[in-house]
Amino acid sequence: MALHTLSEDQVAFYNERGYLRLQDVFSPDEVEFQSVELERLMLEWAQQTPGWRGPWRKAYMTAEEDERARLTAMHELQNYSEAFARAVVNDRLTGAVADLIGPDVELHHTTLHAKAPDMGTPFPMHQDHPFYEHEGPAYVDAIVHIDTASEENGCLQFLEGSHKLGPLQHIRGPESSPHLPTDRYRLEDAVSVPADAGDVVFFSYLTIHGSAPNRTDQWRRLVRFGYRDPDNVQTAGQGLGRDGLMVRGQKRNRAA
Repeated sequence: MALHTLSEDQVAFYNERGYLRLQDVFSPDEVEFQSVELERLMLEWAQQTPGWRGPWRKAYMTAEEDERARLTAMHELQNYSEAFARAVVNDRLTGAVADLIGPDVELHHTTLHAKAPDMGTPFPMHQDHPFYEHEGPAYVDAIVHIDTASEENGCLQFLEGSHKLGPLQHIRGPESSPHLPTDRYRLEDAVSVPADAGDVVFFSYLTIHGSAPNRTDQWRRLVRFGYRDPDNVQTAGQGLGRDGLMVRGQKRNRAA
């Protein structure tokens, strides 16, 4: 398969470890456009919540931190701003995804996760698969960094190679977002992947990951673009039954 963006070594790294950081996908001007628009979206459209619920919070925060923890989130940013409508079809970005899952690439969703200063909520160790289940592995999450992400403000952390385990049973419930047991899957055992504004971190939706709280005085704003092979059929979760946007290649009629 001819590669569009990535080298053979980068593809091999992703296949072995389950994630890949690609630097400078977006130019400083593009990042500035995204940042300004994101500030507007956060004021006009996003929701502020305490973050994901569940017993895992006791393992990640003190009671006082739990009371203060905040997450700003929204879905489908490309429907609200030209900045993100352009970003989801960025040639270098979609070329990298095509190198990882094949020539036909469909945008499934976008989601903002913005950790507020002075106690932006952490995320427990989990796979993304339970949130939008599909039949196969050909699904890549691309995390677009609007701000620099560090260990101090809660950058992504991965259990290397964990995508090879396949879909895992998660703790679920009416008062709990899907997550893995905190005594078996610890953030301390995960590899931190700091990234700069304009970078994109790609990972399989089967790769176990999480992140620590943001304890700095600056925002940590990331936007997730979820891409799939259009032949990878969704079976449950976010976006079920909704058509995506083809950003590379073609979507074929399975019934034809």
